[in-house]
Amino acid sequence: MPVRPSRVACAIMLVCGLVVPSAAALAAPAVPSRLVDARWVDRQRSVAGVVILDASPAPMYAANHIPGAISVDAMNYGGREAKPAETERLYQSWGLNPSTRVVVYDQGASFMATRLFFALVHHGVPEQNVFVLNGGLSQWMAAGLPVTKDPPAPRKPGTFRIRASREDVRVRLPEFVTGTGDPQRYALVEALGADWYYGQVQPFGRPGHPPFGISWPSADLFNPDKTFKSPEELGRMATYLGIRPDQEVFTYCGGGVSASAPFFALRYVLGYPKVRMFVESELGWVSDPRGLPYWTYAAPFLLRDAAWLQWTGGQMARTYLGASVSVIDIRPADRYGAGHVPFSVNIPADAFRRHLDDPKALADLLGQAGVDAAHEAVVVSGAGVTADAALALVLLERLGQSKASVLVETLERWSAQGYALSKTPTVVGPRKGPGDLAIEPKPYVATTRAGVAVRQAGTGAGRYPTVYVASGRALPATAPAGTVVHVPSADLVNADGTPKPAKELWAMLTKAGVPRYAELVCVADDPGEAAVTYVVLKLMGYPDVKVLLP
Repeated sequence: MPVRPSRVACAIMLVCGLVVPSAAALAAPAVPSRLVDARWVDRQRSVAGVVILDASPAPMYAANHIPGAISVDAMNYGGREAKPAETERLYQSWGLNPSTRVVVYDQGASFMATRLFFALVHHGVPEQNVFVLNGGLSQWMAAGLPVTKDPPAPRKPGTFRIRASREDVRVRLPEFVTGTGDPQRYALVEALGADWYYGQVQPFGRPGHPPFGISWPSADLFNPDKTFKSPEELGRMATYLGIRPDQEVFTYCGGGVSASAPFFALRYVLGYPKVRMFVESELGWVSDPRGLPYWTYAAPFLLRDAAWLQWTGGQMARTYLGASVSVIDIRPADRYGAGHVPFSVNIPADAFRRHLDDPKALADLLGQAGVDAAHEAVVVSGAGVTADAALALVLLERLGQSKASVLVETLERWSAQGYALSKTPTVVGPRKGPGDLAIEPKPYVATTRAGVAVRQAGTGAGRYPTVYVASGRALPATAPAGTVVHVPSADLVNADGTPKPAKELWAMLTKAGVPRYAELVCVADDPGEAAVTYVVLKLMGYPDVKVLLP
């Protein structure tokens, strides 16, 4: 049965909206869409076997509600899930029978109605018999339909029985944990606001979100009139965020309430076939005694620290597991020779810049240096996310490098942690025996990715408008035509080359007017400065980001 939200969850109840079906749909709404409009509900009020449930908090119900609607205040259920027998008695008290048609609503642009919808379907009420009033009481009143403060007449107890719960709409913690490790097969959709996602608020004592969570706040699902956005717009948003119909989609929030909004939108408006809700949500995640990980950035794997690189790219892993990392030191040759990360190869930043216009020549250079396109390539600048390091990452991604990241720590920090630096150049050449750890040159197989480093904007899928992010201290000498926001890349990183905390970055980007739903094109007179902004925006989870090359 529905779970009462925590006080924090109540405080963040998001207000936005719900889409009106076609005339044919009003006559007989069909699965998967369960949305109905106010006129349809009005016609059903006098029909036998129809029950209308108001999922709003009790004070809102008392102020105004649809005549005959029963108050089903989720706040009254407590912080636990009731036993099936208790839930069954409650449903019967509402007059539910096996064939009852149920309409649920709230104030509009909320998640109380969808949470009640989930509970009913999960406990076995046939989904084809459950409907959500699109826009809730707001749309009911906008249609000029009557409201009342009077309680409904007592109903005859129903005969509904819970035979078995529907586990195909609910995911449990073990599989949710599995989903965090396989982002290709699974999409984990977080319905909370950016303040939760990036760690500005910490209601459970830990900042951030489960690994690979995709931020899709429930507020984004609604129109200003409190109706759900159209299937076309919801589909455009889901595709933009990388949520695919072929994936197992798990929705979650803080305590299993607001997660019901994207659950409903994906499964019953868009018709995604494999959508389930994680009822325990982040409260269940942080309560696990294993201390499951939390992220504050959306893609922290773009940054690697010394401990990770020392192990994954070090001698022991290379000896017993084989190489899986190519380490590229982009400093000048003399600085490389004075001390470098073991097994790193030296390709100075100037070489990357010289090949901005010649990806094939850059690929040849990488192959000769022993960089494997199938590896993760870790860029070492000695100073974190510098303009040169970020540009190297961008050009590697353009070539189709399997993964690219930046060593975010300085080499001073590397040494301070007790890790050795080598002054002997890494051997690049044929191996002389089984124990030889020389890095063998091989053809760099480039699979050029469009939409990373571009000469002109508008090369995206065309789902959203283009916004230029001016990344230098000053606007570029040749200002692009179109919408431009100014975010100096130097403001996004600390003096030691580490990006600023996610919550600070979100505040800065929001204040500057960087939209989430847009083709974001980073531009500066120095493409390295634009590349730093690219790295930060990707780190924060913006889906469509590019660097405009001069």
